[in-house]
Amino acid sequence: MDLKKIANNTWKVALSLFLGSAILFWMYRDFDFKQVEHVMLHEMNWTWMLLSFPFGISAQLFRGLRWRQTLEPIGEKARLSTCCRAVFMSYAVSLLIPRIGEFARCGILKRYDNVSFPKALGTVVTERAIDSLLVLFITALTLLSQVGVFTSFFSQTGTNIDALLDKFTTMGYVVTAICLLAIAILIHLLFRKLAIYNKVKETVKGVWTGIGSVRKVRNIPLFVFFTLGIWGSYFLHYYFTFFCFEATSHLGLSCALVTFIVGSIAVIVPTPNGAGPWHFAVKTMLILYGVASTDALNFVLIVHSVQTLLIVALGVYAWAALSFTKLLQTDE
Repeated sequence: MDLKKIANNTWKVALSLFLGSAILFWMYRDFDFKQVEHVMLHEMNWTWMLLSFPFGISAQLFRGLRWRQTLEPIGEKARLSTCCRAVFMSYAVSLLIPRIGEFARCGILKRYDNVSFPKALGTVVTERAIDSLLVLFITALTLLSQVGVFTSFFSQTGTNIDALLDKFTTMGYVVTAICLLAIAILIHLLFRKLAIYNKVKETVKGVWTGIGSVRKVRNIPLFVFFTLGIWGSYFLHYYFTFFCFEATSHLGLSCALVTFIVGSIAVIVPTPNGAGPWHFAVKTMLILYGVASTDALNFVLIVHSVQTLLIVALGVYAWAALSFTKLLQTDE
């Protein structure tokens, strides 16, 4: 048993939990949680929340479909059901240990369908790179399209950048700095892991083969469709929640897109399901669009909690299905 490795992993998990908890504690330190119960029972439109669930599920299903497609060109045959369940499990286990989900789903394919772990990991690396480029592209378009909105906001309210920054509390700067530091640490750890991988020639070769899988995908339009399906579903899963609350129902598509992008970038910070950084980023942007602070806090707390419970439910389903996979005798 490698005690040093266990200590390092324990430290990473503890740091992640502390970071997320500290941000949440700061945001909700003076918050009246009793009103959340009132909002959920008497003010929320749960119909829209329920309508958002299929998109939360389809986002992960599309990811499973795309993953299977990238495995085929490198000679790895995985069942569709295993790919999708592995994705479900990856999101669920990442709630416990951030970023471990990517390794977990590769391990599941290795165990149940005998897929090469290094090659599967290479396809995951490729997926993340493609997703990151797409998010950056959407971010650039969104910011350009919303320049007028921010300009109008500043001119109509008489607010300038300096005045806006003055409203940003000292603790707000501290939280932002901590998030940036956490991202820097994450990047450093990833480079260290890659340095370790470079010492194992066979592993690197397998990862590189997986990375090159996209060039050999047989149906590129289908791959693009799956990719757009993933992010379109993510967005609709989030956008529909706007109509659950009176304070956000009128904000429109543009505000939803801006806050969605900001939230997607915030989850880079390694906390369970982005807890803390996501709340902080989305709440800040909603306030910029004129939502009251209390309403914004209600929104991020309820939406994030409910969507996290959906991830847990899918993870439990996947675990149960994989446990009895031989009995199910799924015919792909």
